[in-house]
Amino acid sequence: MGAVTNLGPSAGATWDAMRAGRSGVSMIELPEFAKYEGKWTVKIAGQIKGWTPPADMLEHREAKRMDRFAQFGVVAGVQAVRDSGIDFSKENPERCGVVVGSGVGGIITIEDGVGILHDRGPDRLSPFTVPKLMVNAATGNLSIMFGLQGPATAHATACASSGHAMGDAVELLRRGKCDVVLAGGAEAAISPICVGAFMVMRALSTRNDAPERASRPFDKDRDGFVLGEGAAMYVLETEEHAKKRGARIYAEVVGHANAGDAFHITAPDEAGRGAMRSMRWALEDAGLNPGQIGYVNAHGTSTPLGDKAESLAVKTLFGDHALKSRGGKLMMSSTKSMHGHGLGASGAIETIACIHAVRDGVIAPTINLDNPDDDADLELVPHHARERRVDYVMNNTFGFGGHNVTLIIGRYA
Repeated sequence: MGAVTNLGPSAGATWDAMRAGRSGVSMIELPEFAKYEGKWTVKIAGQIKGWTPPADMLEHREAKRMDRFAQFGVVAGVQAVRDSGIDFSKENPERCGVVVGSGVGGIITIEDGVGILHDRGPDRLSPFTVPKLMVNAATGNLSIMFGLQGPATAHATACASSGHAMGDAVELLRRGKCDVVLAGGAEAAISPICVGAFMVMRALSTRNDAPERASRPFDKDRDGFVLGEGAAMYVLETEEHAKKRGARIYAEVVGHANAGDAFHITAPDEAGRGAMRSMRWALEDAGLNPGQIGYVNAHGTSTPLGDKAESLAVKTLFGDHALKSRGGKLMMSSTKSMHGHGLGASGAIETIACIHAVRDGVIAPTINLDNPDDDADLELVPHHARERRVDYVMNNTFGFGGHNVTLIIGRYA
């Protein structure tokens, strides 16, 4: 595992913050926002402040040729490779792949380029503009850095991007195309155009007076999501390959699936049917029944429509196993309450909590859950982490366009 988030500079630090219920949401501190002072109704985000890529992971010269999202992705990828102990120089490069998801890619580079074009003309644009803004930039740079000559792709399915990327990586391993795939997601969308665009959609929380309490999934008083940023990457490999090289194995991906809502370009299916299909098909892929899932890491963005649809989908699929009123044992929480919504990177970041749930028996909390929805009837792990052994967990990642992705992660004995 490797990660760069507003909760910490590594996967370990991010998990420590999740477990402790700490928030990474704060006031936005960017000079570009001052130009439009007085026009912002949203002034908060899960911003990674003081970011400088570590020189031992990404040289300064190379970092300058990458958009912020790609810097996050590359550094998280380097961390994951180091954590895995794999030496790619000893691997067959044609059987090593990389798949990274990102919803908007190099949006900061695009904004900067438009400003230069407007103020100074096209001949003053940087020759690195295109390789910086490409949504596949993180994939390409990691492939080059580690000499990975197998399949190298990028997924851009809005907030479901990293879920799709990790599912694709699993399929490359299952089909025998790869022994190892470096996979995850990266996003850096805290920019005037992105904040402004979501703001005028009224999708974002305006709780500017209390940033740490703004992201409140499944709470009656939620008023929108909080934009986040960051990256998380994983070294995924076949069990045979991992055992052969003596790898430390955190967990196993036992199933995955994705489904389309075919309903609306931004709103979820009100009955949660697309989400339910994705979860059901993932269970079928894993050969599990609903009662074997101990924890669901919810997409849970803190939007009125999205949270309600997901709750309904979970209750419909899991039945009595999910319902608190009937003694259900299923737990569900949203770590977005702490790190905000990382768009295309969110599924990968939340996989950290899923891995530690099966590995350590600790369920990350939903902070700020003071007044749960009346119809939730679910164990949403409010405020504090919960210790409980679980063998299988489900990670939901949904995106605009009606994209639904579900990963199932199991304890590795």
